[in-house]
Amino acid sequence: MTALRKLRAWTGTLHAKFALLLVAACCTVAVVIGVLVHGDVRDQTVQQARAAALAKLDDTTDAYVAGNPLPPCGRLDPPELPAALRDMALRGERGTVLGSFEGRPVMWAARPADGTVLAARADYGQGSETLAGLDHAMVISGGVAIVCALLAGSFAVSRVTRRLRRTAAVARRISTGDLTAGDLTAPDDGPADGNAARGRDEVADVAAALDAMASALQERLRTEQRFTADVAHELRTPLAGLRASADLLPDGRPTELVRDRVHHLCRLTDDLLEISRLDSATERADLDSYLLGPLVRSAARVPGQEAEVHVVRDACVDTDRRRLERVLGNLLLNAHRHGRPPVTLTVDGPVITIRDHGAGYPAYLLDQGPQRFRTEPAAGHKGHGLGLTIAAGQARTIGARLEFSNAPDGGAVSTLTLPPGPA
Repeated sequence: MTALRKLRAWTGTLHAKFALLLVAACCTVAVVIGVLVHGDVRDQTVQQARAAALAKLDDTTDAYVAGNPLPPCGRLDPPELPAALRDMALRGERGTVLGSFEGRPVMWAARPADGTVLAARADYGQGSETLAGLDHAMVISGGVAIVCALLAGSFAVSRVTRRLRRTAAVARRISTGDLTAGDLTAPDDGPADGNAARGRDEVADVAAALDAMASALQERLRTEQRFTADVAHELRTPLAGLRASADLLPDGRPTELVRDRVHHLCRLTDDLLEISRLDSATERADLDSYLLGPLVRSAARVPGQEAEVHVVRDACVDTDRRRLERVLGNLLLNAHRHGRPPVTLTVDGPVITIRDHGAGYPAYLLDQGPQRFRTEPAAGHKGHGLGLTIAAGQARTIGARLEFSNAPDGGAVSTLTLPPGPA
């Protein structure tokens, strides 16, 4: 079954389809040419054998009319004579037909003679051997030509498919957010020689278009990142003044509301700055060795993100404690804010699982991952803000894998897999 799946996978490639098409085309051309050549040579050999048989029939007729003994090739109503030719002669016609005599192919010629049939034969063995040798030679030469054409065509198409695979790989990297995949228009065989027209084809056009798209997307994302960072920086100064002013207000319910909104705006600004740093890919993890159990218990004791901790199997990992606590804190806050208790946190080796018992993650998040400020009010979800986006970015920074799913019996599940630590 494995070999069959590999064969099906190979036959689905462009290289295999081109090879099969080339073989089919070469076989078709070889068969057409072979049939034409075979037919032409066969006509020539048959015409020569017919002329020889008729000449011997004339000699046999002359001997029969003169009353002389018939030549060895001529006979009266021989039993080996094909029935169709005998009937033709009995109707008063003269004709020829291919047949056999003593196991060898011959050309029979016959004519009427005094109510019987006078026949002569000419050997056709040499002509038959010529046709067989010609067919054998055409089969061998056709096979050699097909193999040579297949090798040459495979070499030519491999250059195209290699460039297409490279283009597809770069497109996949772009789809994952990597817009620095490199220049696709550079030749595969070495540096450019200054001739812009050389190697310019449809594949090169696709590669150039993909390069242009990646450059445009990269520039757009950089512009958005700069805008986000600039807005966050510009907001910090007025927010600092607003916070100071809120602290001077007299105590009371209105003051608490103002201070709460100011605090929320400050936290949102800090989150935007953190996201801009994560997007710039300049963040570097400060790695050290830690036991996960104590670290996770510490993160679960922070007010607002409490959880039941279960350590199935503790592990020592190399990670950035501050960033890991940030990831766990955001996941626990999201579980408390959008899910329902109990919230459990399980450690099983380098794998940390956070689960709540709410409605679970929405379908868009499971399919596309966290999205900033994405909300689905029609589905009953209030949105997930920036917390999960920051958690995913910080997880990438420390080399961890963060996955989102829903439990079969209900509830959102976040699985954080850390890279293995020292043995």
